This record gives sequence, C-alpha cells and structure tokens, in this order.
Amino acid sequence: MTNQKFRQIAFSVNGRQQTLYIDIRKSLLEVLREDLGLNSVKQGCAVGECGACSVLVDEVLIDSCIFLAIWADKKEVRTVEGEAKDGKLSKVQQAYVDEGAVQCGFCTPGFIMATTSFVEQHQGEKVTRDQIKKAHEGNLCRCTGYQNILNAVEKSTDN
Repeated sequence: MTNQKFRQIAFSVNGRQQTLYIDIRKSLLEVLREDLGLNSVKQGCAVGECGACSVLVDEVLIDSCIFLAIWADKKEVRTVEGEAKDGKLSKVQQAYVDEGAVQCGFCTPGFIMATTSFVEQHQGEKVTRDQIKKAHEGNLCRCTGYQNILNAVEKSTDN
C-alpha cells in the first residue's frame, strides 16, 4: 500500500526542471522556500491577502501560500530569483531600484512579480494609473505610500 500523503511532482521553476516527492498538503510557498531554497517568496498573511508570496504559474499571478504544490505539477513557475538574466536585473527589477520602490524589502518580490505579470499582459499598450492600481491591489506594503512603486510600474511599462 502506498502512502497517500506523498506524491511526486515534476515542474519547471525559473527555467529549471524539478522533480520532487512532496507531502500533498504542502503549499507551493513551502516547497519553493523549504525544498528549493527560493527565499524571495515570503509568507506574510498565509491566507492569500497580502501578495508577499506572489509568483507566476504558467504566466498567471498566484498567491503561493494558498496554492497547493501538487497543482504546480507539469507547470512553469517563476519567482524573482529567475527574473534577472546573465547577472542583469530585469526591466521591472531595475525600475524598482531606479525609483526607490524598495524599503524593508519584504513585500518587494511579490510586487515585482505582480508588476512583471502586468507588464507582460500589457506590452505595447498605454496603461493608466487606475489599471496599475487595480493590478496591484492584492499586494500590500506596510512601509510605503505606494508612490514609488507606482512610479516603478509606470517606468516598466514605458508610459
């Protein structure tokens, strides 16, 4: 008899294929942090309300704290660690640095992934501040007034 609490999953994380034998009750956040050492993914609220754990799964922004890891089987997962290429920050990451949109940094990876998703969905479009705010409403920051974050998103979209 096999143990029904564990299952093998295979998925890509930041372009690298991963095969893991995991507890089916583990969240994607737990697998990314504990099993793969991707510490940019933060547990804030643990109920999908703050966005600190935001990652892209098959190009869709999700809260990894409420997304079971087994749901990532055969999917592509992206975290902040995979956004820089050849030692160069992504356009979004650089915009956050340039605009001083980072304070304590706890929420920053989730915001960057939300911005990355937004930018990819709106390539070549002129976007409004209201669209930017709506796209980031699931991400909370306790340190800022959000102005620099909004500026970074605008810079990322070439508005």
